Amino acid sequence: MKDLFLFSGVISHSHTFTYLFHLILVVAIVLILAKLATSNMQLIPRGLQNVFEAYVTGVVNMGTGVLGDEALARKYLPLVATIGLIVVFSNVIGIIPGFEAPSSSLNLTLCLALCVFLYYNFEGIRKQGVVQYFKHFMGPNKYLAPLMFPIEIVSHISRIVSLSFRLFGNIKGDDLFLAVVLALAPWGAPLPAYALLTFMAFLQAFIFMILTYVYIAGAVVVEEH
Repeated sequence: MKDLFLFSGVISHSHTFTYLFHLILVVAIVLILAKLATSNMQLIPRGLQNVFEAYVTGVVNMGTGVLGDEALARKYLPLVATIGLIVVFSNVIGIIPGFEAPSSSLNLTLCLALCVFLYYNFEGIRKQGVVQYFKHFMGPNKYLAPLMFPIEIVSHISRIVSLSFRLFGNIKGDDLFLAVVLALAPWGAPLPAYALLTFMAFLQAFIFMILTYVYIAGAVVVEEH
């Protein structure tokens, strides 16, 4: 019944189609905005270019604060900034009546979490080597290694669950909250709810981005600690 109230329901009521429709829509929006922002670059940015440059600068500053190195922050900028855009637009589009947030599905959040997990482990192994990278999983004392190694493995795998379920749970909860508010008071009263959900949409994207930088830092800067 839920799909009847979505624009995608005009074509199909399939849950898979609904998810793919909104995910493709989000990707298209991000690509179009990025193209418009970079199609006529100017020395003094304005309009959409100014917004995107401010966003990129903010992401670099975030990464510099976590990694302690601006060059490293810029190296991982494409991954983190792209994830941020996908997540924030996936969250926000669900607030608009007639649309559903792709991030309210585990299909998207789990894929993003797996991408981050595989990437930061790959970077850690690429920079330090397989032996040296996994050596850090064994703790500072060789006698504690049999205990620390499985704990570290479980800890890293739990990051997939943490990243995916945190985003999925929050956005799914927001969708249900908005549905209840609209059902009880469709006029006027939902405005504060829209403001709150918009804030939460950006906050969840920020959390996902900064955790991505934190996990990358733990993999590539671990040798400095």
